[in-house]
Amino acid sequence: MQKIVAVKGMNDILPEISHNWLWLENIIKEWAYSYGYRNIRTPIVEDTGLFIRSIGEVTDIVEKEMYTFTDSLNGDSLTLRPEGTAGTLRAVIEHNLLYNSTQKLWYIGQMFRHERPQKGRYRQFNQLGIEALGFANPNIDAEIILMQQDLWQRLGIFDLNLEINCLGNKEERASHRSELIKYLEKNIDVLDDEAKNRLYKNPLRILDTKNPMMQEMVANAPRLIDHLTDKSLQHHESWKSNLNSLGISFTENHRLVRGLDYYNQSVFEWVTDKLGSQATVSAGGRYDPLIAELSGKDNYAIGFAIGLERLLLVLEEYKKLPQHPAVDVYIACMNDEVSIYSMQIAQQLRKKGISAIQNLINVSLKAQLKKADNLMAKITLIIGENELHNKQVVVKLMQEQVQHVVEMDNIINFIDSYLKKGV
Repeated sequence: MQKIVAVKGMNDILPEISHNWLWLENIIKEWAYSYGYRNIRTPIVEDTGLFIRSIGEVTDIVEKEMYTFTDSLNGDSLTLRPEGTAGTLRAVIEHNLLYNSTQKLWYIGQMFRHERPQKGRYRQFNQLGIEALGFANPNIDAEIILMQQDLWQRLGIFDLNLEINCLGNKEERASHRSELIKYLEKNIDVLDDEAKNRLYKNPLRILDTKNPMMQEMVANAPRLIDHLTDKSLQHHESWKSNLNSLGISFTENHRLVRGLDYYNQSVFEWVTDKLGSQATVSAGGRYDPLIAELSGKDNYAIGFAIGLERLLLVLEEYKKLPQHPAVDVYIACMNDEVSIYSMQIAQQLRKKGISAIQNLINVSLKAQLKKADNLMAKITLIIGENELHNKQVVVKLMQEQVQHVVEMDNIINFIDSYLKKGV
């Protein structure tokens, strides 16, 4: 019989590391709410047309990476979401959330892209998304950056580098695109296969190449910023001025682009060298045209996404991940006769907010004490027939390696008091 294993690039998150995820998610929830963002949860599967309209039919994601299938029951073309912005906007438009209102939304969820799995990048991955909708002023662009800097500080990360750029609007990009294609055609011999494939589909992406043989050529390519009108430049300059006033350092990278078609004006990335070659930890920008593209009324939108697998790798490099949480109390039961009584004690402790694990299998006291050590229990209660008969409990303080005999009527207060002293 063939052994069934997980799909390549879709990984299990086992109990040994899931506590890191829970710890990170709790910090994210508190952080998002502190800026007035509300949680939104959208389906993992959407109509394929949503992503073709939002991401762009000639992007790598749509052409090569989407998990698309036909629903055998009704013939619908469905896709596992490759990113979270399109589904969020679909929900906002469908439920009319922008009627006379702005929205600040956040989500965490699984995304799916069929690409070559590598460290920090998988076919099923978890993404945090922040979306601020209905805000025209560049103040929101600054707050978005401030918000990310705050998250890094809460996580104990202090040397990520911020890169920013301005993509202007559709007309400005079209003007630049024409000049850029002419320049790239003159340098066709320098382009690698990927760049040649993008030349007439998405030439702006060529500027973001990591190929060292193309660096000098792209460095001398026409700059999009030279095609921006006064309105776009004013927005960009106001954004930079706000960042300077907030004391946020940044590098203006005129080659910084985004891989999805819907971005305009402000774009940004937070990058690190902690993962070997320079890697992006967070990326985003404005995507004002997308709301109308998805049949909503013209409006403003800005946001960013963070891949949580990659963020956890960064936190590991900084040695900021928490230790596995210790159990407050382990209850060693000597036989079945005291099992139910031990369960009642455990339940009283839990009602006090104290974590408690009770032995439920027939093993020796030595084996149970070893289990308590493995769980890093702060206290072990030992309850046998004599303790039950005398209405007492043996309390072993694991760190001090001392034991006390405590009356059963006082056991909850004793444990509660001891644990509070250690806080």
